[in-house]
Amino acid sequence: MSLSSTTTTTAAVSAADKGGGTSFTTIHPDVIQTHILNRLNGPTLASTSCASAELLSLCNDDHLWKDICNSTWPSTADPRVRDAISAFPSGHRSFYSDAFPSALRSRGQISDQTRPPPPPSETSELISAVDIFYDDELVYSKVMVTEADSAWFLNTPFRVDLLDHKETLTTPLKFDDDGTFISRARERLRVSWVIIDPVRKRAVNVASRQAVEARRHWLSEDIQLRYAIVSAAAGGGGDMVQCGVVVTCGGTEMGQVRVKEVSMQIEDMEGKGLTGMDSLVILEGAMDGPRSRNNSKVERETYEMFLRTKAFCRERKQRREKGLDMVCMTTGVSIFIAVILMFFLSR
Repeated sequence: MSLSSTTTTTAAVSAADKGGGTSFTTIHPDVIQTHILNRLNGPTLASTSCASAELLSLCNDDHLWKDICNSTWPSTADPRVRDAISAFPSGHRSFYSDAFPSALRSRGQISDQTRPPPPPSETSELISAVDIFYDDELVYSKVMVTEADSAWFLNTPFRVDLLDHKETLTTPLKFDDDGTFISRARERLRVSWVIIDPVRKRAVNVASRQAVEARRHWLSEDIQLRYAIVSAAAGGGGDMVQCGVVVTCGGTEMGQVRVKEVSMQIEDMEGKGLTGMDSLVILEGAMDGPRSRNNSKVERETYEMFLRTKAFCRERKQRREKGLDMVCMTTGVSIFIAVILMFFLSR
């Protein structure tokens, strides 16, 4: 059911409650749930729950939100994810409100975050629920559990690889020589990477709705698609990090495009991968932070702003290093001249 038809239905129900037709209260709740509410998507169901107290009670049914979550993210049907969601305050509705909206921070929100985030909680594991779509067709779905309390995890760069060694995925994309498949892949290949913290009972989707960047690798000629959101770095001060999912695709002899690699990593403005400890702080901040409506254009513009800021910081660092090199060189020459003069004067 479309949003417009739902709005009309809600208006009709409100009119009925005011005396214009059959009263809403005369309709059996089972009829409303099985013939109306189960046809709505997540945003529409959430809007419908605001129409009246009766609808709020009916729309909070966990089975409705479970079906919506399973259709939006097939990976949520996995028993490990299902058990984690069952501990959320409002079950699948809480999970949906965490994972569906974008966790993207605007530049103003990043600049305003000056206080350092709280230290990470005693999180023992992180669950990654990953789904890859081509348009609305599911290409691949997988759930992975990462131990988050070991010394190795906390002190080494945090990176999660989706595919096993030599595993590849078949996609409906076809390779062509004119390069148009790159734009088609960017527009039609969609990735969802939801990270769940079972201890804190929160979740966040670290992948942008569409690829914010598509580039061809200079050596292998593979296509790399990046799905990233930008967030504030630990400690504030206006520094930023990107939570990025990189999908590497390559063509075959039959002209078919296959996914060779899918990985998730959090990088700072120097392009370095953050350790597990620092990544936990970033993820907790993203889970607790504000959400916004999914907007591919805003995600792409924010990522481009991140790249410009990153380039500016790199140039500033190079100028600083060049200045230090000049100072060291000048100091060295001065010391050398002083030693020569002392040598001649001592004779």
